[in-house]
Amino acid sequence: MKLWCSDTSPYARKVRVLVRELGLTDRVTEQPVATTPIAPNADLAKVSPLVRVPTLETDEGEALYDSRVICEYLESLDGVTPLTPANGAARWRDLRDAALAEGILDTAVGLRYETGLKEARFQDPNWIAARRQRILHALDAMESSAPDAEAGPSQGTIAWAAALGYLDLRFPDMSWREGRPKLAAWYERFSQRPSLVETEPPK
Repeated sequence: MKLWCSDTSPYARKVRVLVRELGLTDRVTEQPVATTPIAPNADLAKVSPLVRVPTLETDEGEALYDSRVICEYLESLDGVTPLTPANGAARWRDLRDAALAEGILDTAVGLRYETGLKEARFQDPNWIAARRQRILHALDAMESSAPDAEAGPSQGTIAWAAALGYLDLRFPDMSWREGRPKLAAWYERFSQRPSLVETEPPK
């Protein structure tokens, strides 16, 4: 399998972490690629109609895109022991947590494009402030339900780590740890996992 990815994409990082946690590094080859909404990669466009990372090319030659779909696929492979609860309330809580982190990422990546790709005179301060507030509100929800310090990897916890790592990379001024001691303590411990260390984006 080939995983089209980027060192700085938090969506790709979710998949790259899961690959390592599932023990699939010998079955998945990473293909780094540079692509942005205003400079799409021509090679990736031949594989993914969305021209976005991550995209996974399966052994059968099918392209899967959207990190959530790829994560579900990887956990369904023969010989793999899924990390995400298989059913019941625990599964829905974990997938809800993954969706919460995904919402933070969608907002933060959009905010990054708004502030990083547009000239200042074309930026909307009200839009920017509203997006930042949305992220902070979601972080408060994470604080109120922060995982136990010993919680293992799953789609939910991996997505949380990817989201918090992206905020550290792109929005350190948001100081997300302030007023969120449980979340900060959990992330401090979880981010030391080899899978997270190996996929840490370059500063």
